[in-house]
Amino acid sequence: MEEIPFSRPFLAGTEVGYVEQAAGQGRLASGGAFTARCEEWLANATGARRALLSHSGTGALEAAMMLANLGPGDEAIMPSFAYPTMATAVVRQGATPVFVDIDPDTLNIDPEQVDVAVGPRTKAVVAVHYGAVACEMESLLQIVADREDVTLIEDAAHCLLASYRGRHLGSIGDLGTLSFHHTKNVTSGEGGALLVNDPDLCERAEIVWEKGTDRKRFDRGEIDRYTWVDVGSSFAASEITAAFLWGQLEIVEEITARRLAIWNRYHEAFADLEAEGLVTRPKVSDGQEHNGHLYYLILPTPEDRDAFIDALRAQGIAAVFHYIPLHSSPAGLALGRSAGELAHTDGLSRRLVRLPLWAGLDEESISRVIDASRSTAGSGTGFRV
Repeated sequence: MEEIPFSRPFLAGTEVGYVEQAAGQGRLASGGAFTARCEEWLANATGARRALLSHSGTGALEAAMMLANLGPGDEAIMPSFAYPTMATAVVRQGATPVFVDIDPDTLNIDPEQVDVAVGPRTKAVVAVHYGAVACEMESLLQIVADREDVTLIEDAAHCLLASYRGRHLGSIGDLGTLSFHHTKNVTSGEGGALLVNDPDLCERAEIVWEKGTDRKRFDRGEIDRYTWVDVGSSFAASEITAAFLWGQLEIVEEITARRLAIWNRYHEAFADLEAEGLVTRPKVSDGQEHNGHLYYLILPTPEDRDAFIDALRAQGIAAVFHYIPLHSSPAGLALGRSAGELAHTDGLSRRLVRLPLWAGLDEESISRVIDASRSTAGSGTGFRV
């Protein structure tokens, strides 16, 4: 029986041709025609004032922390249920990640916990939109509204074409970040983007992006030479990366539609299991438009979750866990701190399982995943929420 992988990129077929075209133009570093095309598309699609294409989502997060002016003694509040690069971006600035609990319904950062955790050292709040289902951004905006020195950053790594009350995720806070890692809906292998929404940050963002220089002004003919003017690093993506990404962006609507169709199939298939108390499904509220990035189930106990993963693996289906909480990781214990109890993070992270979901998943494979999940979740007396 053929194995069903957890994730696989979906290719348009034009990507390699665009890479060859970029190579033929003689510019392989950043700043070529494909870079400009991708950045313009991203800014228009998201509503951001400026989009800067990055070598990775991690690089975009690191640039965001520079733009937030984090330094030694400062703190950035974030959910513990998140990927480590968000915390490492803070630590690289000499600042401290402050971990708070999540909302058990959405697995997103809990605004009430953020409000309690904000203090005189807080310089940033990071909202992670888990699975492209939006955080309660209005509440977070209210929390930072009266704190001019606090930057609201959206980690929208999962979120291309997802929105909150009509606004694209990543375009609501001061800054946002996207990822084009090979597991994301749209991919360039590695890659990402910084979305700059605060107009006061646009000029400095270009400088940070260009290794701390004002080279972009030079490229536009605004100055006759460029020089070092601020902190920065080599965040930009190569033209090769941009060329590959352009092929993906041309079919992003098709990719999103395919993933949403699979997500909806799963959601309908497990409704009765949830009604029987065997699993908990994702919750998406009115005003939240996701993009089918991932589908998860919450099992009653950690033991049930592990048994579920093992049972599907035995049937050739790669179902996987997700984040290990940052606050209890070795680096999190050494370099960060927790604010309040993180009971939901601890409990839910140990009971969550993600099912295979990618745009090329065929009908036979989808049915196999559904049938195996239903039979496994319904087979044990211990599977009770």
